[in-house]
Amino acid sequence: MGLSFSTWRAGGYANAAVPRRADPVTLQQLGGQTMGTTWSLRFDNPRMLPLEQVREAVDAALARVVAQMSHWEPASDISRFNRAPAGSRHVLPKEFADVMSCALRWARISEGAIDPTVGPLVARWGFGPNAETNGSPTPDAIAELRVRTGWQQLEFDEARGTLLQPGNVTLDLSGIAKGFAVDHGVEALHGLGLTDLLFEIGGELRGIGRRPGGQPWQVLVNGESSVAQRIPLADMAIATSGDRWHRREHEGRRWSHTIDPRNGEPVAHALASVTVLHAQCMQADALATVLTVLGPDDGLAFAERHDIAALFIGHGDVGPRATRAWTAQAGA
Repeated sequence: MGLSFSTWRAGGYANAAVPRRADPVTLQQLGGQTMGTTWSLRFDNPRMLPLEQVREAVDAALARVVAQMSHWEPASDISRFNRAPAGSRHVLPKEFADVMSCALRWARISEGAIDPTVGPLVARWGFGPNAETNGSPTPDAIAELRVRTGWQQLEFDEARGTLLQPGNVTLDLSGIAKGFAVDHGVEALHGLGLTDLLFEIGGELRGIGRRPGGQPWQVLVNGESSVAQRIPLADMAIATSGDRWHRREHEGRRWSHTIDPRNGEPVAHALASVTVLHAQCMQADALATVLTVLGPDDGLAFAERHDIAALFIGHGDVGPRATRAWTAQAGA
């Protein structure tokens, strides 16, 4: 019933530290590090594939995502695009193109609540590989940076998988790439013939198939609160976004790492976290970001309008609010 073998709580989940005594020998575990966080895998291995073969498949898939989409890596495809001259058109690898397509779709539908060009604002507020640490920016500084942002500036040819660098645009896919990496890892494991597994990267999870014995994989959402809820992940993914774990403070002001691309400011509403269920972890990751930016009221309305399974957790005594789709899928 746990989702990894080290107690992990950063994403609002709690897990068993060790396998249960009754677990069969075919239920196996692996873990490692990637993208500045950890990954963990539990899987039914009836053919007893060598663990090293399974690990190599995961590592290769994650390395591919990092090489394409990590803005922390100077040699990655995304970093090269960010340095490219104005007017240059770039052929994106398939995985990169798939993520861009998803990001731009939700940018359009949400009217900019998620924006792959938000990198300069994220850095100026003190987050990411190019983080500035000299306090919060002035309104003039924000206005100047916003000239460099805006998903509408991107000319993405989805059919050809090409993207135009309009000049001085900096992509940041951190609000979606980790979810895609979960999906990409699951695809690699599928390629080995594994059909029953739970894969997690830094809090984003996807469960396919079932545990040995036929029960669905399960995770505990909001595990450290009185409203903890155990969720079955039967061919589903789950992702959480919020301000519980990444914040900055300067001269008495505290702010979230989630930047609203529409005004260039950190979100300042009463939400602590938003958790989303979706068949694809990439989609769940992107939507959790969208709903966090939109906030408790607009976010809930957006989620209901688009039939998104989402759980909104507020700060302090603000109780949880769930969409109809969440109640139906999570069995609440």
